[in-house]
Amino acid sequence: MPARSDPDGFGDDPGPASAFRRRLRNAFLKPVTQEASSIDSPVSRSVQELEAAVRSADDKERLIGLVAAPVAAAVGILVISALIVNDPPARLKDGQVNPLHVSLSLYHDLGALVLVLSVLMLVTAMWRKRLYLGIVTALYGLALFNLHYWGFGVPFIFLSAWLLVRAYRLQRDLREATEGSSPSKAATQRAGAVARRPLPRANRRYTPPR
Repeated sequence: MPARSDPDGFGDDPGPASAFRRRLRNAFLKPVTQEASSIDSPVSRSVQELEAAVRSADDKERLIGLVAAPVAAAVGILVISALIVNDPPARLKDGQVNPLHVSLSLYHDLGALVLVLSVLMLVTAMWRKRLYLGIVTALYGLALFNLHYWGFGVPFIFLSAWLLVRAYRLQRDLREATEGSSPSKAATQRAGAVARRPLPRANRRYTPPR
């Protein structure tokens, strides 16, 4: 009996190894269904839906912002506390001024700034302002990054990049949908020029035949 051909190259062995390979194939090489592609496609959304999506963030983005805001406040307090504890003394052993010492007032100002950014993150998430939430999150991540706490700052920078990319894609889809549903600008200008064009006037010097 001839063996059946396997186009995927996984064989016809019904053993556990073949079953495991088939599961990996279905997990990583699963084709995109029509329903999933219609959700991601901008054509499936109307102009009104795209305008609503641009104006306000969805529930997932709002929830991420509401969770990230208190985490940002806690991380900011921990970072400023660690900086104050590890701050070198103002004077060296020989009595000279330590150039590595930082005033406590500066740390207090940094802590207030971090807390303000956390509150703004919470407010923009509650108001569903995707673009502003991404900008505030980026500023917070850059603030921690400049304080040399890269492990805390990089996740917030990634989160802000995700929000800003989603805002850009929605704006692009809305622009494409609006241009597709409305007449082109050149056609509108041509129609206006034709409407404003004056009518030809009769020549007074013309003498009709007798």
